[in-house]
Amino acid sequence: MGKDTIADIITYIRNTDMDRKGTVRITSTNIAENIIKILLREGFIENVRKHREANKHFLELTLRHRRNRGRGEPYRMNLNLKRVSGPGLRIYSNYQKIPRILGGMGIVILSTSRGIMTDREARLERIGGEILCYIW
Repeated sequence: MGKDTIADIITYIRNTDMDRKGTVRITSTNIAENIIKILLREGFIENVRKHREANKHFLELTLRHRRNRGRGEPYRMNLNLKRVSGPGLRIYSNYQKIPRILGGMGIVILSTSRGIMTDREARLERIGGEILCYIW
């Protein structure tokens, strides 16, 4: 992983989805675990398994896929992820100006004073924060 762990997580998931592989292994950090919990809760990831190798913790993600009608071969959803705020340029927003992705079909992941949460949760709690990424 590089210096921007969130961008690395997004890149690993995007590359795994484009290669049509089912699983990806990510180094476990607190930020990674919180983002993965949101992706699991929102239905972008099917399963998460945590394991340990040589004193390092890893998260093994299984990406969600749909079956084609009658063909039996798996068809993966097009998973689009975009990193917004980075180490060189932080993007902040108050709760009223948090963007809506695809009219509410996608999600925005924010880092707030109450932890990492989705745009819907931030609007309900009426708090803003740093926009980490868009997922649709």
